[in-house]
Amino acid sequence: MSSPCVMAIMNVTPDSFYSKSRVEGESDIESRVRQAVSDGAAIIDIGGYSSRPGADDVSPEEELRRVTEGVEVVCRLSPDMKISVDTFRASVVEGVVARFGKVIVNDISAGELDAEMIPTVARLDLPYIAMHMKGDPKTMQSLTGYERDITSEVVDYFRHRVATLLEAGIRRENIILDPGFGFAKTLEQNYVLLKGLHRLVELGYPVLAGLSRKSMIYKALGTSPEEALAGTVALDWECLRQGAVILRVHDVREAVESVRLFNIFNR
Repeated sequence: MSSPCVMAIMNVTPDSFYSKSRVEGESDIESRVRQAVSDGAAIIDIGGYSSRPGADDVSPEEELRRVTEGVEVVCRLSPDMKISVDTFRASVVEGVVARFGKVIVNDISAGELDAEMIPTVARLDLPYIAMHMKGDPKTMQSLTGYERDITSEVVDYFRHRVATLLEAGIRRENIILDPGFGFAKTLEQNYVLLKGLHRLVELGYPVLAGLSRKSMIYKALGTSPEEALAGTVALDWECLRQGAVILRVHDVREAVESVRLFNIFNR
């Protein structure tokens, strides 16, 4: 986390919001992995449960099956690649670690949706990405009311949540924070949060920015996820400028180039 890097999104799902991010079957997964490696991804984030607003539930068994299929291909094609598992379920983490060894856990609920997640991560000593969200993927967009400005709410949430993670035994150096762009936030709140992202960085933990092709871009422009690449690149630069160190993206090459140019700019 000493310098910015790029996390490639790989959704082993049939219903993620951006159609080109969905991969099903070994051949599709292989293609996505090869492309992500070739384009310069530092981490591949594998998800088997769509977290788009209103997404249908998926059983833990099916989620683990999907994630395992993805992890297996990454391990075979690129053994040195860092793997992140996008799940809020401890059982999925347990299943993956038992078969493949340590991975990064990317939890959209920061441990709020499964009481076993935090103890599991602490016991297995795994890097942990905690994201801010209210509710779950089915209910989050009805939970956008906040007593104060969204940035203050998110920063204070993480002050308290990090204390909980540390008390549970997760090591400080294993904690990464994600403000959760698009999760229980209106379009306007997303931009207020983006403007104040540096306040989250000031807590002293690495920050992940995941706004690739999201509705805060395409709805603001009156377009679609398929037409949101330029907007993603623009906002990713702003995240880097304010101190984010991981860009979670669908389009790896463009993000890697943004990071390279950002580093040149700073030098």
